[in-house]
Amino acid sequence: MKKIADLLIRHKAIEFGDFTLASGAKSRYYVDVKTAVTHPDFLAEIAREIAERYDFDVVAGVAVGGVPLAVATALAAQKPFAIIRAEEKDHGKKAPVIGDVKGKDILLVEDVTTSGGSALYGITMLRNAGARADRVVTVVDREQGAAATLKKQGIDLCPLVQVSEIL
Repeated sequence: MKKIADLLIRHKAIEFGDFTLASGAKSRYYVDVKTAVTHPDFLAEIAREIAERYDFDVVAGVAVGGVPLAVATALAAQKPFAIIRAEEKDHGKKAPVIGDVKGKDILLVEDVTTSGGSALYGITMLRNAGARADRVVTVVDREQGAAATLKKQGIDLCPLVQVSEIL
């Protein structure tokens, strides 16, 4: 995981200032994995790490941050991927999950976890679609409650990097 941590630092994925996170919490730092993974070397390294370490039928990501991670991991593992819509839509097929997940073992990937809300949403949508989903791999866990929140729902959080390793 040291290589992932080094790449996060090299691609300036940690910024300091005053930020409001997706969870609504205030923070003195921001972990910007979304921008960092626009660099092919970093995205490929994350995908390789996940594909080599975890067994799954399908890899899934919640839009927007999880989608490039899911696609890259699917390519590295030569397995299918699924996309979980960030919100329901009222037109087209309307399905919250794009891809075949029913009855399959799904690995959900996330860019950053804080409270675990996005990961819990993703797992819930996958389970509602008939998937077996009980693991979330996150590039960076901010160590602010996501693991405990997910554990209460029978979900394991598997961080590639903990924020304490890079601050």
